[in-house]
Amino acid sequence: MSTQSQTHRTRLLIIGSGPAGYTAAIYAARANLAPLLVSGLTPGGQLTITTEVENYPGFGKGIMGPELMEAMREQSLHVGARLINDTITAIDLKRRPFVARGDSGDFYEGDALAICTGAEARWLGVPGEDVYRGFGVSACATCDGFFFRGKEVVVVGGGNTAAEEALYLTHHATRVTLIHRRDELRADKTMQARIFANPKIRPIWNSVVEEVLGEPSQPKVTGIRIRNVLTGAINEIACDGFFVAIGHDPSTALFHGQLELDRDGYIVTAPDSTATAIPGVFAAGDVKDKVFRQAVTAAGMGCMAALEAERFLAEEDAATTLKAAE
Repeated sequence: MSTQSQTHRTRLLIIGSGPAGYTAAIYAARANLAPLLVSGLTPGGQLTITTEVENYPGFGKGIMGPELMEAMREQSLHVGARLINDTITAIDLKRRPFVARGDSGDFYEGDALAICTGAEARWLGVPGEDVYRGFGVSACATCDGFFFRGKEVVVVGGGNTAAEEALYLTHHATRVTLIHRRDELRADKTMQARIFANPKIRPIWNSVVEEVLGEPSQPKVTGIRIRNVLTGAINEIACDGFFVAIGHDPSTALFHGQLELDRDGYIVTAPDSTATAIPGVFAAGDVKDKVFRQAVTAAGMGCMAALEAERFLAEEDAATTLKAAE
């Protein structure tokens, strides 16, 4: 069997296969750009490890995350996009066409590039967290808070993200316990004031989560075990849901030193646009969005990236034609 690498050429190269990547592929294919999408380590992105999705438009009874992503994948193939299961390990943005190398050894060349590599939630790494992920353990209150109406939940974290998650969950849960390893929050003062003024929120200070407890046969979360960092005392808290709110890490390692990133590592784009500082390079979805982080907003930005790429390439083609005619 030959192991010789291949070079794949495309007008628009899309890296990442979550809602942003698949939507970019759909719009780009319909614009006759013959896009090529390289799926990455987790084809379908974070939604493939999500259970029921009830807030994506068009699915009144909800849809399972993997099912939604498979539908997007099938649609992108139906309209003519090429999908390749590979992981990009290096990319050169200093010249065009942009050249990326895959873990397979293959090369991918694109006249334009849409970066849709997403972001990963940070997890605690404690026992039970993986076991009950999607069954009571979550990193997105906006996505999953609805499932905990009339129930008790726990949020761990101390920054603005944790405060926002806790406040959002008060619209659904009867009690929100906020656990922080220090004796004061890192969230801004306005957010702290809202936390302390809300009777549904109970802060527990100087404590860390040691284990997520649950019923494996269900499966479902039944509580957590915490340890006081000052006294060493161990306690258990009964709850129905456990939300980890210690931040996200955008998947931007490939682009360090090549693209402008903000202080949290997210790709910087022009206002009201997916365009980066490098002409022909666009970024969409959670890799550039640390505010909303929703499937529907990621899909919207994927649409924007494809339309902006089509416009960029069309203007470039027109300029080349005009120059040749002179």
